[in-house]
Amino acid sequence: MAKEKNLTASPFFRELFQLGIYKRSQGRVARQITFATLAVVILLGAWRLWVFEINATLSVRFAVPAVLVAVGIWLTFRLVNVPGFADFLIAVEAEMNKVSWPTRGELLRSSLVVIFCIFFLAAVLFGFDLFWRTLLHVLRIIDVPG
Repeated sequence: MAKEKNLTASPFFRELFQLGIYKRSQGRVARQITFATLAVVILLGAWRLWVFEINATLSVRFAVPAVLVAVGIWLTFRLVNVPGFADFLIAVEAEMNKVSWPTRGELLRSSLVVIFCIFFLAAVLFGFDLFWRTLLHVLRIIDVPG
């Protein structure tokens, strides 16, 4: 059992210490955006750690976040190149290329329809609320302030 578990974990850890890029020319945009997003999260986390290490010595205050950034960036780079995850990102980019995106005019018209519907429904709900509040006040079921 332990031998089987060790065999399945081994390729993942082996992948973390390689320098190559898996399927270099495929899914580049999806991988770059994923890497950039994860890198920003890591950098923000390290910055917050740096801000809150007020009582630490100067070397610890700078060294711990710097080491965390270096390790985090490396793990993020390797993560987007792990074959299973990289194949997923490649498939995501392939599907995104199949999407038919609206033109600027279509987007504007659709947005205006949505905004109009929201305001119309808000007005209808306001009317219902006003009607029921007035009716319940006239029947002396509720007391309307003001």
